[in-house]
Amino acid sequence: MSEMVLDLSDDAKEFGRQALRAFESAGGDQLVQDAEAKPAGRESLAGPVLAGLGAWDLDPRNDTDGLEAAAALCRSAGYWAVPYPVAERLAAPTDLDVDGLVVVADNRPSGVIAGLESRWVAVTMDGARSKVTRQGAAGPAFVTELELSAIDDAGAADVALGLVLPCWTLLGMLDRAIELTISHISLRKQFGQTLSSFQGVQFQLTDAEVERSGVDILAKYALWSIGSGRPDALNDALALRMSAIEAAEIVFRVCHQLHGAVGFCDETTLSWLSRYSQPLRRLPLGLSATRDELTRRVGGSGLTGLFA
Repeated sequence: MSEMVLDLSDDAKEFGRQALRAFESAGGDQLVQDAEAKPAGRESLAGPVLAGLGAWDLDPRNDTDGLEAAAALCRSAGYWAVPYPVAERLAAPTDLDVDGLVVVADNRPSGVIAGLESRWVAVTMDGARSKVTRQGAAGPAFVTELELSAIDDAGAADVALGLVLPCWTLLGMLDRAIELTISHISLRKQFGQTLSSFQGVQFQLTDAEVERSGVDILAKYALWSIGSGRPDALNDALALRMSAIEAAEIVFRVCHQLHGAVGFCDETTLSWLSRYSQPLRRLPLGLSATRDELTRRVGGSGLTGLFA
């Protein structure tokens, strides 16, 4: 994977398409609504679909094809806002007997694993790994504070993958938000014309699409960086995260505006997507904290590669 190839393999793309269809057959948008009503049922809602796809047979750490398939799966899970920490499960370290990995901040470590019985390991930005010994009360979007017990400081290689895969989930949400908005403005009429025919609407949507397609390219680059074993992979992961959060703010703002007041109602798929994108945008670090962390690491040398 040394030569820079910024696209997923055909096999990975096909796996992503199969995942989209499988999630749709399992309930599609209804999955997240059912899980919110009964958080304890998350495992039974999403677990069998993921197992049926062979998700847990992927090896994103040691196999380039597995890494690309994992990214495609996360994107498809994001598209349907699948109420399950797919990226976190796929990022599980191979040297510990655990089911998943959560990247956490140093203070108030949290993750979207409320109500799941699996065995979790948490890792900080500096690679300190801990066992999750207890979860706090479940908050919105399945976020819970975590009680940790230190294991080792050997998690440096875990952090990049643990940051990049959730960005692929967020990318899937942005794909869907724009798709929903295009279909909304193509149907809605104002002054006898469809909304999509207004130039101002077209400009806004173009802005959102430019942001989304930018994240698409950077996500592929950060994935290539991890698969190539680049020493800068963590910096690339942080730069991707920063770009993805910025893009999500713009895309969701534009999509909500173009949906009008209805975009904020629970009846719309957009409002569910928007709500469940929040943990991805805030954990482990929000925009300014991610920027600070990247600045601290890169220092005066600056980024290399696509992010330069």
